[in-house]
Amino acid sequence: MTASTGAPAAQGFDALRTQLREAAAAFADGPDVLADILSGIVDDVDRALAEPLEIFPVCHHSPASAVAMARRLREKQPTVVYLELCEDMAPLLTELRNCRLPVAVQAFATEVVGFPAEWSPLSVVAPITEASAEYQAIAYALDSPGVELVLVDRSSDHVYQWSPREDVPEASTPADPAAEEEAVLHGEAIGVEIGDLRPRFAELEEHLLHHGRVRHWSEWWHQYVEVPLGDGDHHTYRQVMTLIGSLFRRLAPGDARQVRVDEDRERYMWTRMREHLARTGTDPADCLYVCGAFHAASRVPEFGFAGADTFEISPPSGSTWRHGLIPSSHAAIEAQFGLAGGSVSIAATEWAKYLKRSRTTPFRLAGQAGTKRTPRKGLPAPVPDSGQGDALTGFLQRPPVLDALDESELLGWSVEIVRAARRNGYLASTADAIAVFQTSILLAGLRDRAKPTPYDFQDAAITCIEKDRVPGRRDVQRLVEIMMGGDRVGQVGYDALPPLARDVHDRLAPLNLPLQQRGVRRALLDIASNPELEACSDLLWMLRYLLPAGAARPIMGERRLGERPIQESWDLALGTHQRALIELGYEGVGVEQVLEQRLRRAAHHPRAGAAVVLGTVEDATLYLRSPRLSAELGARALDVLSAERGVEGAPEVLTRIRRLLAHHRTADAVLPAWIESFVKAGYAHYCTLLPTAFVDDDATAPQVAAMLGFLFGMESLALSLGCDRSQLELALAQAHPRDPDRIALLWAAQVQLGELSRAELRARCDELLSNALTLPAYPRYLSGFVHALEPVPGLVDFVVEVVSTAFARLPDRLLIPWLPTLVATLRASGTHLAPRLTREAARTFPGTLAALDRWVPPWLQPDDDRRPAARHTDARVRLLASYPGSCTALTELLGYEDRWEGSSPDRSVTLLAEFPDTAVAVEALVSPR
Repeated sequence: MTASTGAPAAQGFDALRTQLREAAAAFADGPDVLADILSGIVDDVDRALAEPLEIFPVCHHSPASAVAMARRLREKQPTVVYLELCEDMAPLLTELRNCRLPVAVQAFATEVVGFPAEWSPLSVVAPITEASAEYQAIAYALDSPGVELVLVDRSSDHVYQWSPREDVPEASTPADPAAEEEAVLHGEAIGVEIGDLRPRFAELEEHLLHHGRVRHWSEWWHQYVEVPLGDGDHHTYRQVMTLIGSLFRRLAPGDARQVRVDEDRERYMWTRMREHLARTGTDPADCLYVCGAFHAASRVPEFGFAGADTFEISPPSGSTWRHGLIPSSHAAIEAQFGLAGGSVSIAATEWAKYLKRSRTTPFRLAGQAGTKRTPRKGLPAPVPDSGQGDALTGFLQRPPVLDALDESELLGWSVEIVRAARRNGYLASTADAIAVFQTSILLAGLRDRAKPTPYDFQDAAITCIEKDRVPGRRDVQRLVEIMMGGDRVGQVGYDALPPLARDVHDRLAPLNLPLQQRGVRRALLDIASNPELEACSDLLWMLRYLLPAGAARPIMGERRLGERPIQESWDLALGTHQRALIELGYEGVGVEQVLEQRLRRAAHHPRAGAAVVLGTVEDATLYLRSPRLSAELGARALDVLSAERGVEGAPEVLTRIRRLLAHHRTADAVLPAWIESFVKAGYAHYCTLLPTAFVDDDATAPQVAAMLGFLFGMESLALSLGCDRSQLELALAQAHPRDPDRIALLWAAQVQLGELSRAELRARCDELLSNALTLPAYPRYLSGFVHALEPVPGLVDFVVEVVSTAFARLPDRLLIPWLPTLVATLRASGTHLAPRLTREAARTFPGTLAALDRWVPPWLQPDDDRRPAARHTDARVRLLASYPGSCTALTELLGYEDRWEGSSPDRSVTLLAEFPDTAVAVEALVSPR
């Protein structure tokens, strides 16, 4: 292969091959496998350097790579930069100038086609920091006239095509609670970076860490690669990085799937580069190919321009991908890519040191927010050039350079960490600063280092300052990370936000709060005085529904059907949850549109029951006030209810349909058609399922009670719509429950239908108490009667009676174990059952202790079957006779035409005295339950 004049190939590796083979022969006992590996590594370096298109190997978030990249770009000034990054992310890179780094370029897909539904949503992120080679290449290409930036890596769709989800490691959660919030900025997205350079052979990494006397890979890389290459020349850097990539590649385990993915990526990139060069006619000598060192040492046949151009790229799936920028942070990058805590912050600190020492001027996008001031101008520090030949031999034979101890820097670190520890509750003193200083030097000496690294200092600080507990939110390790550069959190500027996010900030502008900043902002909405703030309130409630908890949290105020807000107070953290807000913009152009899509998606989910669909109807009415959408979702709820064969969702169905029915009765002149259809179909549906539910072991008593509550509560409306009450009578006649609580529910339903009188019900309960065989099961009958208050609220006085009788007659061995069951029943339905029992008990029992001695329970008085009507009958009759319009309104409500106003008072009193139950029924009808 002949190299062009623009990128001469390295020569003179024969001597290095000979030395490596001799070393392999001296150390290896078996076949020449070691010799083949070592000589193959040199062959890979030779092959990469001989390529006419200059290959620039990098490692992600490596300050040495970033400095070498900045130097090479200023020296070579290529006209085309090929970058290993998802090709569909190219349009977003120009928006980086509107952001504060670190940020991540994201591809997001909610409409998944061609992938399993459980993978949704699909998300791919590529984090970018200032101290990274990719940012240097991007800034150079975008701000240099006549320079073209071409992304050549597989698309985001191919990332999921080639990397099944089970093969992608999940993002780890940091141990430090203070960093946990930032570590989840990327969510569960698949991370894509340039140069994931880490041994894939676990034994090799363990060997390197053991003999390097370090704890984790980030520390090894810093000590043995970053520091030696930070001040090296271009040719040495290039050869060494390619050598490391080849070493890790050849010693990787033989995972066929992973090898196939790596090689397909390399074929993909070389295919794209050959296509671009053929299309534009650019000279390869004027181009620069920036890729990970692992891929720079590729051995695929398609490598370079001599390889066969036979690779066919598979078509994308039908998924709809949207792209944008989301905030990132050092902690998020470390957590997602398995780096040591604080390693990215330390890399940023080393980047600043390299720039200052070498006087290298980095590339920064014009108008970039949050970037540091460009270092002072001056001549760059001279870097000895190793020439274009063999630079590996000298580098590998050169003894490690032991940097002199910088006492002032180490003293500054020691003092600063003690100051930070005291601010966070530690009892640290000057003695601890001295101990940290000396321990850092001691640890560096034990690890054969003359100058303590930031990792040595971190270990020393933890050893000397950390106590048995952490007094504040941050431990010493986290304090060192902050001190070394901090967990910088990026921010996406307003101009780079999607339309939905910009619209949210515009609509919340009347609040006069800096919502783009991180942190919690308190918003006070006096809607009564400023009606224009009601639009902000509506938007905040929708954001609370769509965004994670904490993004928009109401402190005062609530949203209910039929109510209008007066005053509200909110804690807003939209800047902290900027990623979630941006991802909303991938789903639609407006908050209302996204909410409507999510409600439809939830209603049409295959596992969504009728209760869930009714919940979407309620949310559509509550947040969107859209009759059209409510009718559509209500029709869906009707279809789902008709297809259900179980009663698991009956309690929630009853609660939601009651709430919706009450709202539309007060808000609309006519009930919506879908509600009438739902009640009519639900009446027939639950009548059909009722006999089976009474004997079904999977159905619970509250579920059966909810079915009865629907049938009795919606009976008047269902009958007016054409339903037949005989359906319910036949269903109860076919019900033959075996469990005591179900039997009690059946008895209550028969009382409601008039098939069973209270006297007969009371006699049955007395018989249960008198029978020694049924006595142990009596508490379960009582639990059934308590649940019966849902469908038959008029039995509340009888429930108080049977519970009081149970307390009076049950033995302690049965009563005491039953009490937890009663309490649990009341807690489960306490919102509407316990208050009824409490009010009825207050009316039944005497209010003073003196009256208790001569008090006789009403159910023990004579004629107790007529007791509810006989008690205070005269007062009720006189009151109702004085206001005959009440009876007239009642008759009109029931559909009769008789009027009471024309009747004489004496006739009315006589008639009511003859039928006293009428006054009791009217009282029960108009009194609150």
